[in-house]
Amino acid sequence: MTYLCPTTIKTAGETLQWICHGQAKKNGWWSDMTSGADLTSKGYPLIAPTKNVGELLCLVHSEISEAMEGHRKLLKDDKLPNRSMLEVELADAVIRIFDMSGGLGLDVAGAIAEKLIFNSTRIDHTLESRRAVDGKKF
Repeated sequence: MTYLCPTTIKTAGETLQWICHGQAKKNGWWSDMTSGADLTSKGYPLIAPTKNVGELLCLVHSEISEAMEGHRKLLKDDKLPNRSMLEVELADAVIRIFDMSGGLGLDVAGAIAEKLIFNSTRIDHTLESRRAVDGKKF
């Protein structure tokens, strides 16, 4: 089994979150279009977010749908033609997730580190368990 270092994983995620959210904030995506007020939130879920969380999640989903379409048609990306549409749209989804987590004050980096470690010990994730009659096939 590969050793998973939670500190390294969390640091990598925090770096991506800082970059993705920082760029989106710099470009005005976390400012009210009329007043210019800052829409970033801290304290979720105890404090209601100022941005529409459902809308943010749908934007992530839209990137995944575009990735599926790129895969289905084996398309190259129209903005980065040296890359497949699948990989670029997956990158867009990750960017949106890290932006959202930064804007809402979520510790997604820490959750990724914990979840990877948890998943590394799950019996239902072993090939033997997946081959069982009631196992996870995909």
